Amino acid sequence: MPSPDPHQPPPLPDGIVIRPARPADVRTVRSLVAPLAESRVLLQKEAVSYYESVRDYVVAEQDGRLVGCGALHVMWQDLAEVRTLAVLPEVAGRGLGSAILERLVEQARELGLRRLFCLTFETDFFRRHGFTPIDGQAVSHEVYAELLRSYDEGVAEFLDLERVKPNTLGNTRMLRVL
Repeated sequence: MPSPDPHQPPPLPDGIVIRPARPADVRTVRSLVAPLAESRVLLQKEAVSYYESVRDYVVAEQDGRLVGCGALHVMWQDLAEVRTLAVLPEVAGRGLGSAILERLVEQARELGLRRLFCLTFETDFFRRHGFTPIDGQAVSHEVYAELLRSYDEGVAEFLDLERVKPNTLGNTRMLRVL
């Protein structure tokens, strides 16, 4: 019997569906993320940021209740960031985070992206999914110069700009090639 693919999530617990987020989900997504933002595992965002990027998000729903979320934010022609990957503590450890991440990877492939970036404390989790730590810049000088024009804080984190370092202390910049 072949060994399981480490990039494939285990089957989802009964009754869980992963679907695109809707504007009506934003309040719940924010409440799901809030404890992680308070403990500085995830970055705190304003409500408007969630509404503006709601199409980047998928949510995991169980029996009509949101139990997890994650976002795929396109940064460049071949590059996107995995953002705000979170699950409720009571469903942690059941493969739900892996399933959400793999849905985001699937979306990245559908968009023709070749690389995924994340900024995380959860290095073991992302390593199991093919991400490796990066040092320095992962883009050409020309792309770097273009990305510098972005107002997006995630892009600044990807570029490892000095102005965002106080927010990212202890995080690891990681990349996965698809």
